[in-house]
Amino acid sequence: QEQLVESGGGSVQAGGSLRLSCSASGYTYNRNCMGWFRQAPGKEREGIATIYTGSSSTDYADSVKGRFTISQDNTKNTVYLQMNNLKPEDTAMYYCAAAWVPWCSLQLRSIDFGSWGQGTQVTVSS
Repeated sequence: QEQLVESGGGSVQAGGSLRLSCSASGYTYNRNCMGWFRQAPGKEREGIATIYTGSSSTDYADSVKGRFTISQDNTKNTVYLQMNNLKPEDTAMYYCAAAWVPWCSLQLRSIDFGSWGQGTQVTVSS
């Protein structure tokens, strides 16, 4: 079974940057779509970025488009989320997830992702 571990979260001021990493270990061959999600207290989990591991095609939520970039390093089984120009409303727990699907985009539901990491906290102060 695949294990996903996120890292790179922390506290930054508005306008700052962070890079999150999601490292996969174990059986990593049953996935072709990776996603980053976030959940703020009292809010529903929100999908913010996906990457199709074969083609590297990406999809972004409007709330992060132009500020966040998802990328992958297949040699390291790692997916990244570069977050620039962070805003206080970006404060949340961030999760990565893996799926084996015929197509990969934010139209996928959380339930379509079979593996999840434990999350990493991002706090942005104004």
